Amino acid sequence: MRLEGLAGIVTGASSGLGRSVAENLIASGASVVLLDIDEQTLAETCNELGENALPAMADVRDPEAIAEGLDLCESCFGSVRFVVNCAGVPSSAKIVSRGEAHDYELWKRVIDINLTGTFNVMRLAAERMVRNAPDEETGERGVIVNTASVAAFDGQRGHSAYSASKAGIVGLSLPVARELKEFAVRCVAVAPGLFETPIFDDIPEQGIAALRGSLLYPDRLGHPAEFAALVNHVITNPYLNASCIRLDGGARLN
Repeated sequence: MRLEGLAGIVTGASSGLGRSVAENLIASGASVVLLDIDEQTLAETCNELGENALPAMADVRDPEAIAEGLDLCESCFGSVRFVVNCAGVPSSAKIVSRGEAHDYELWKRVIDINLTGTFNVMRLAAERMVRNAPDEETGERGVIVNTASVAAFDGQRGHSAYSASKAGIVGLSLPVARELKEFAVRCVAVAPGLFETPIFDDIPEQGIAALRGSLLYPDRLGHPAEFAALVNHVITNPYLNASCIRLDGGARLN
C-alpha cells in the first residue's frame, strides 16, 4: 500500500521508537492517531507533528480506550489501514534473587502490557480492517506491525518476563497472518536490537559499552529512524507477511 492518504494508529507513540514511526509515516503522507498514556508528552508530540497527527490517551490493556482511538482514526482520517504496536515496558528481575522468587505482580504487568496489550490492539484493529475495501493497487485491506525484540531469541539474565513477552509477540505473527489471509490483512513483527531509546537513559556508559561488544557492524546503537524506515517498508511492501525481521546490527547477545 502507498502511504499517501492512508490512516492508522501507532501505540507507544509519544517517545522512542513509536514517536519515530509516527513521524516517518506522517512524512510519507499518512495520517496517524498516536496512542500513549503520557498525556503531556503525547500532546507535545502531536503538536510538533502537525495536523495529520491526533492524540488518544490509551492504555493498550484497555479495550474501551483502544476502541476510542480507532473510532477517532476512522472519524477524522478514514479507514484504519495500518497499526503499529510499539507500546511496551522493560523489566529486569531474576527468577530467584537473594533467595526470593521473582515478583509475581511484576511478571503479570510485563506480560499484560507487552503481550496481552499488543494482542488487544491487534484484535480490535483487525476487526475494523477486515471490513475495509481492498486497496486498488494491491488488494490488501490492512497491515499490522508488532514490535518484538532480539530478547525473544537472545534473552539475558534477569529478562525472563521481558523475553517471554517478546517471544509471544514473535509467535503471534504466523497464526494471525494465517487467520487473516482470507481478508488480505498482513501481520509482521520486527525485532529491534539495541536502540537509542529512553530505556537506555539509566544504563551506565560502561554497561552500554559491554552491550556494544555483541554488535557486528555498525558498532553503535540503532537509531529510531532506522526502525521507522523498516516499519515504513513493511507497510508498503505487500509481499512481506507472517515474518519476524531482526533489526539489530548483526548482534547476537551472549
